[in-house]
Amino acid sequence: MFRAKPKSSQELERAIRNALGAPDWLQAVTVRDDGRAVLVISANPEDLPRFEALRLEAESTARGVKGVREVDSVLTSERAQGAAPAPSGPVKLTPSPAAEQRRVRKGARLSDEAHKQGNVSAPSGPEAHKIPGISRILVVASAKGGVGKSTVSVNLAAALARVGMKVGLLDADIYGPSIPTMLGTVDAEPVTTADKKLKPVEAHGLKSLSIGYLSDPDSPMIWRGPIVMSAISQMLNDADWAPADDPLDILIIDTPPGTGDAQLAIAQRVPVTAAIIVTTPQEVALADVRRGAAMFAKTHVPVLGIVETMSWFEDPTGGRHHLMGEGGGARMAEALGLPLLAQIPMVQEIREGGDRGAPAALGDGPAASLFAELGRTTALAIDALLSKPVPEILFED
Repeated sequence: MFRAKPKSSQELERAIRNALGAPDWLQAVTVRDDGRAVLVISANPEDLPRFEALRLEAESTARGVKGVREVDSVLTSERAQGAAPAPSGPVKLTPSPAAEQRRVRKGARLSDEAHKQGNVSAPSGPEAHKIPGISRILVVASAKGGVGKSTVSVNLAAALARVGMKVGLLDADIYGPSIPTMLGTVDAEPVTTADKKLKPVEAHGLKSLSIGYLSDPDSPMIWRGPIVMSAISQMLNDADWAPADDPLDILIIDTPPGTGDAQLAIAQRVPVTAAIIVTTPQEVALADVRRGAAMFAKTHVPVLGIVETMSWFEDPTGGRHHLMGEGGGARMAEALGLPLLAQIPMVQEIREGGDRGAPAALGDGPAASLFAELGRTTALAIDALLSKPVPEILFED
């Protein structure tokens, strides 16, 4: 990406066009003396959702150019005289005559045949409506690693259990299971029942299962997709979570980062009630949030909202320092039409609680109050979701 300080509007426009593949929908770029950039984007009025996504991508690219302090953008349905029509159809890729190879470019779309192969349908049929012993399933996800997703999962589960709910926690991060450490159950050895069901490990008032209970901590999990999907399915369906006549109030699934095999296995085989997306305020993380939201939209899983972690650090004098950026989670939530469920700052007791296996949500400090409020908000959102239709997030392919 172009990194020099933008001395002129032409330089910034050239940087954006180089990064995005010379898009013809970028109509004009202006840079002011104070470092504020204004982008004018020519949109097809019949395809506004797609151009809204392109607008966010252009803004993110502009912010990455050194010297740009703030970015505003405007969508217009009018084109400059002589400009090419705004794109609304798929980009066709021409194969190389020699080797039938295809060069994939940004903005390219899959063929209809490929889309059919990749379609993910929601669970259907009588078996899809419930899993014995589980009433509701909440997925905690992030499209990017290192944003505190497992920390949110553990503390949310602990907060709900603290107020008397029957809670389960499934660690679906096959390659990097961290739930046993955060619950202080690393040495736990699950047992099986008489009917060969796996018995979840109980700690802090909740039940949990993780591949970390079943594997050598020093052995890497070199598993391919089908094995990963099978492991998640077995921990979910072949476990004695609770009696069918007295099920868990909620099972929280801590998913691995990304939108790969584990996420698709859950979307295809699990009757998920809803999802929460976790992010930090920084632009690098926010760029992936939209992909995560799009995945849930395509798999028909309602998203309750966004949880922003590492929102700020508060010094002993009470001053807040936004080390990871400021307001990113709120901006993305607004862009996606989702609520911002919580902003969780960098608090030492949260980190220490995770390291020693004592979730901060079970303490008496400010962190416990934060997670208690997140638990209350989440429970109310799920109740509202089950009582009325949830607005649908639409993403153009």
